[in-house]
Amino acid sequence: MPAPGRPPAYAHPVLRIIDARTGESLDPAPARRGLTRVEAHAPGFDAGALRVLLVADLLVRALELGGTPVWSLLTAEREQPELRAGAAALGIRPFEDSREMGAGLGEAQVIHVAGEGAAAPDGVRVAVAPVHAETSGPSAVPGLSAGSDPAVLRLALLTRPHGTPLRLDAASLSEARETLVRWRQAVADWARRPSRPVPDEVRGRLRTAWEDDLNVSEVLRVLGRVETSDLAEGARFETYAYADRLLGLDLTRDLGAPG
Repeated sequence: MPAPGRPPAYAHPVLRIIDARTGESLDPAPARRGLTRVEAHAPGFDAGALRVLLVADLLVRALELGGTPVWSLLTAEREQPELRAGAAALGIRPFEDSREMGAGLGEAQVIHVAGEGAAAPDGVRVAVAPVHAETSGPSAVPGLSAGSDPAVLRLALLTRPHGTPLRLDAASLSEARETLVRWRQAVADWARRPSRPVPDEVRGRLRTAWEDDLNVSEVLRVLGRVETSDLAEGARFETYAYADRLLGLDLTRDLGAPG
């Protein structure tokens, strides 16, 4: 047990994001734990717009994991049905339509998530770098064709920090697919062993990563190290299940499947 007055070894910093307008780091959760509004801004349907919605989804999940109530909205100039369908396929939680919501719910904090250089109202802003996608066939977004697993695209979009441009092509999707298949199989195998708690040090590393301006690429690196570590298999299972509350990759999907 830690000494009285001392934080436990896994104590983590408060969630911080970088305001793209000022370059300053700030806490997106109101000081008194009031409501935070997260508004995603997408001009139309493409891979870059889906990345904006995914970053907004990560912010919502991170805030909720920290105990902050969130109201999420979508502002889209066109192709809303396509955007919403693509977001649903990627496991992005539904957004309400900002045009229909009026004055708001008395939120204490408002965060706008938008692509770099895109128009957005004044206020705290999270900027999302563009996606350079190689498209072929009828699908406007690689990885969303019929019969594909959309979680592969979600993982591919998570592999770079949200402020770094990302290339989406056959090679990046193939790498994401291999990782996802391997992790799901490993999680299903580990689940057959006695459960063990997530080690405090590992939990702290995960939280420190995603609370540092949503550094999900570091979360993925932590999971990669856990995968090949000497931790008990039950602890590795719980670690992946815990991290997936943020990642949304359905890593426990294959539990109970024939091994």
